[in-house]
Amino acid sequence: MGFIIAIIGILYHIRVQGHRGGIMFVDKAEIFIKSGKGGDGRVSFRREKYVPDGGPDGGDGGRGGSIYALVDSSMRTLMDFRYKRKYAAEPGENGGKKNRFGKDAEDWIIKVPAGTIIRDKETGRVLADLTEIGQKQLIAAGGKGGKGNTHFKNSVRQAPTFAQQGRMGQEFTIILELKMLADVGLVGYPNVGKSTLLSVLTKASPKIANYHFTTLKPNLGVVEVVRGKSFVLADIPGLIEGASEGVGLGHDFLRHVERTKMLVHVVDVSGVEGRNPIEDFDNINKELHQYDERLSDKVQVIAANKTDIIYDEEVFNDFVKEMESRGHKVFPISAATQQGVTEMMQYVTHALDEIEEVVLIDIDDAHVIYEVQADKNQEIEYHVSDDVYTVSGNPIERLVYSTDFTDVESLRRFQSVLTKMGVFEELREMGIEDGDTVKIFDFEFDYYE
Repeated sequence: MGFIIAIIGILYHIRVQGHRGGIMFVDKAEIFIKSGKGGDGRVSFRREKYVPDGGPDGGDGGRGGSIYALVDSSMRTLMDFRYKRKYAAEPGENGGKKNRFGKDAEDWIIKVPAGTIIRDKETGRVLADLTEIGQKQLIAAGGKGGKGNTHFKNSVRQAPTFAQQGRMGQEFTIILELKMLADVGLVGYPNVGKSTLLSVLTKASPKIANYHFTTLKPNLGVVEVVRGKSFVLADIPGLIEGASEGVGLGHDFLRHVERTKMLVHVVDVSGVEGRNPIEDFDNINKELHQYDERLSDKVQVIAANKTDIIYDEEVFNDFVKEMESRGHKVFPISAATQQGVTEMMQYVTHALDEIEEVVLIDIDDAHVIYEVQADKNQEIEYHVSDDVYTVSGNPIERLVYSTDFTDVESLRRFQSVLTKMGVFEELREMGIEDGDTVKIFDFEFDYYE
């Protein structure tokens, strides 16, 4: 078994990396994204001919570019992400004199095919479930622009000599996972005739050979047996025992079943290979259930295939009787001679109208879509070593870079903001004493009450 699985892995690698019909199928990618930093606020004062000591007029910085995912009809795979793995939006423009606002940066649009799910690699949270052409989803919000010194003028502070730094953008790694948007999935053991059935029904021409583990990537085709009513049919790669646990790349295969509305379960009922069709049917459903119990609950139409070469009529009759007793619709067919195929597909076409659209991620699901917000990490971190107390985090960084440490008013504001943030209270709870050192980025201060 170990040797066979190894061969499967090699074949899968070759087929996925190679071309078929000019299109390469890639279903998973990992990329790094970074939204733009907000522009800094400006420190500026009016300097006019008859107003030598004018008030502050520093403008606000512009917003940094956000990163969005957009479903594009021309995209079929995640191939592009194999060659470009880093995406960074531009920062916002800094504020100008005379209260001029800095320009907002252009947003970056990442184009993806329909059926793409995007997750935060670190947390596993779902950021987007993209199913429709034109659907657009925010993935990383651009940083907000900093305020110019105009905003910090008050009755006491008439000439603030500091401004606010623009907020940092968000940067993290995301996983893109393409789940095919097929209406109907063909499932069944390898070599039961799924590829033959697909080639008969559609214009797809999968490679067909008389050996197990032939189809190592999904094949898609459009079926139209009822005029004006078409649907997408997917030949899901053949399963083996242990697929739900990842054996034989099972997880890669099973993910393609999730979005289908209905399954056509192809079973070899000929008995030529000495297989028991009831056991084959149950084994496949066991793997589906173990991967995601919702898969085994899908409507299944049974294609009892290879009826043109039945070796044991009793085995065939027992199978049909057992499946019908479980409430399944059984169609005796022969994919090779096309006997019974049209009747089965007519039934499938009409049955699809009665099945609700698949919602892969529900609001009540454990993997609820995470709403992207600006300033992903706003926590303040504290560390102590040898009486040196280090304070860090995005809020602290913004405060430091918007402070002029040579200006008394700016220093007063710096201390006031730290107090409002609860920094001094936290340091006291950590046991800081007079004379200990507080380190904030590259700045060090002696602490005194």
